[in-house]
Amino acid sequence: MAALKNDRFLRALLKQPVDVTPVWMMRQAGRYLPEYKATRSSAGDFMALCQNPQLACEVTLQPLDRFPLDAAILFSDILTVPDAMGLGLYFEQGEGPRFKKPIRTEADVNALPIPDPLADLGYVMDAVKVIRQELNGRVPLIGFAGSPWTLATYMIEGGSTKDFRVIKAMLYDQPEVLHQLLGKLAQAVTAYLNAQIEAGAQAVQIFDTWGGVLSPAAYQAFSLSYMKQIVDGLIKQQDGQPVPVILFTKNGGQWLEKIAATGCTAVGLDWTTEINNARARIGDKVALQGNMDPCVLYASPKRIREEVATILKAYGNGSGHVFNLGHGIHQFVKPEHAGAFVEAVHELSQPYHQGHL
Repeated sequence: MAALKNDRFLRALLKQPVDVTPVWMMRQAGRYLPEYKATRSSAGDFMALCQNPQLACEVTLQPLDRFPLDAAILFSDILTVPDAMGLGLYFEQGEGPRFKKPIRTEADVNALPIPDPLADLGYVMDAVKVIRQELNGRVPLIGFAGSPWTLATYMIEGGSTKDFRVIKAMLYDQPEVLHQLLGKLAQAVTAYLNAQIEAGAQAVQIFDTWGGVLSPAAYQAFSLSYMKQIVDGLIKQQDGQPVPVILFTKNGGQWLEKIAATGCTAVGLDWTTEINNARARIGDKVALQGNMDPCVLYASPKRIREEVATILKAYGNGSGHVFNLGHGIHQFVKPEHAGAFVEAVHELSQPYHQGHL
């Protein structure tokens, strides 16, 4: 594998000195880019795109060809794992993901296999290998998975939900059944992320999109404890290099100390948490990733620069910050606004790193 030409993303995660604050965007390969829409259209549908390593590589690299981003993130979906468990994933136009066979009973949980990442999700590992080869050391590649709790919400509800009615009924009425499912998912996700690391992912992120809908006690028991189990089971070094792990719980700002105590390398922040507050609370233990409201990108480039400056100032001097949005980039953002965002981070962060290299 080629040596990294730009390693500031990995350095910042490890809190090592950097020249400027590194930046990438959640969902940076996606539907705000016209070239992505063209590739997806030629693939036929979303899952066909995910399952074609050459096309998955093409869309992973599209944002890097436009913007000087400091990391690539594998193009895939968090629901590949439940799909490989045989739940029949499909996408309704305008409705988002659905499962033909949702999990509703203890018998359903017992019948679930734990997928073999190479046999059942080999197309993801093939994509990782192709992307690493095509990147040729330009920037590091991030692998990812959904958290067990977040995956379980889709599997039990049968798709997206606003009220989490079915899974929360199970959580309070049949906690042992839900724990059994989450245990299987933790095993599956650990194996899946380790396979991504062995295929070439240089950092991994766990997306806990729906952890923030839980009460504090339920978050600890049904989400965080399983993410900690995964962190404990991950490969710590590959090719002589540490493999950083980012945990991101949307709306999880009240639990930062507990998240940092899992042993992760970095904590992802959404825009509801002030980054200076997060740094004061956990910045000596972990790196921080975040945390601009994605809707800022609808504003003028001038206003985007102002918001970037505010967040950089709030974080302050030194390394340990990976700039990102507080959630995925929206599909209606103009690509040139995303470009203005990336340039502003690099340009305006320089003074915060002088004297630290």
